[in-house]
Amino acid sequence: MKRIATLILAVLMLATLCLSAASCGEKANYTIGICQLLPHVALDAATQGFKDGLIEEFGEDSITFIEQNAQGDSTACTTIVNDFVTKNVDLILANATASLQAAANGTTTIPVLGTSITEYGTALGIENFSGVVGSNVSGTSDLAPLDQQAQMILDIFPDTKNVGLLYCSAEPNSAYQVKVVREYLEGKGVTCTDFQFSDSNDITAVAKAAAAASDVIYVPTDNTAANCTEAINGAVLPTGTPIIAGEEGICSGCGVATLSISYYDLGVKTAKMAAQILKGEANIEEMEIGYVDTFTKKYNKANCEELGVDVAALEAAGYIVIE
Repeated sequence: MKRIATLILAVLMLATLCLSAASCGEKANYTIGICQLLPHVALDAATQGFKDGLIEEFGEDSITFIEQNAQGDSTACTTIVNDFVTKNVDLILANATASLQAAANGTTTIPVLGTSITEYGTALGIENFSGVVGSNVSGTSDLAPLDQQAQMILDIFPDTKNVGLLYCSAEPNSAYQVKVVREYLEGKGVTCTDFQFSDSNDITAVAKAAAAASDVIYVPTDNTAANCTEAINGAVLPTGTPIIAGEEGICSGCGVATLSISYYDLGVKTAKMAAQILKGEANIEEMEIGYVDTFTKKYNKANCEELGVDVAALEAAGYIVIE
């Protein structure tokens, strides 16, 4: 009888543990695949924020990250995602548009969270996007208020008549940002001209053409531009043409000023969404795209001084220097 009682007690304890694990929706360890399009300060910060956020949530011993960088090659994103699918990771972080597109095409079962994505409807070809993808894909957006970015051009350079819109033709999210900025500026009587480059090979020539034809250049949140800021800076500074940038990383490399989010905070927000999915607290098919609520006006001190922009006036208007 004693042996039977002991056996019953053991079974009951095991059942309790199983019920407890099921109710929490957690397992001992999670494997997370991270596909980042290219090395860049903004994307790096988003990835780091995501990793730190999940480690804080679950503990370092409960999370395994398989982190891969496509080095700017969208084809490599597909290869990376396919490897994640083969390994049957628990969740994929797709950092930047090409990574998101590869992940969305690569799996319909593994949860995919995008980050550093400007507009999901544009990135995924969803017309009349409502804010919920409705599949195994969700994530966070790095979209800043584009009308306020456009207004910065007029606030800092009030005599502006011609604005060059410099962006990569292969990036749909860049085209979306440019469209919104163009509509705003043209509504203010400013002439806008598109200057599209196809890749890093023609970016210098296109940037020089934009600088020669424009009073001010606007560069949106654009991954190719972010990877070529040195080339852009070398092309526009000799003409004295200032750049208003879509995010801090591009501004620090070739811009004058920006209204930007913290990409680290964006990564942390994405991690919180991931934790909800992994714990079973949220259904990714119902998750709305997340946004960071805080935007900061920043300026590039070196370029401002080079171009004679009044730094004191910027600081009086609430701009802070990019460190």
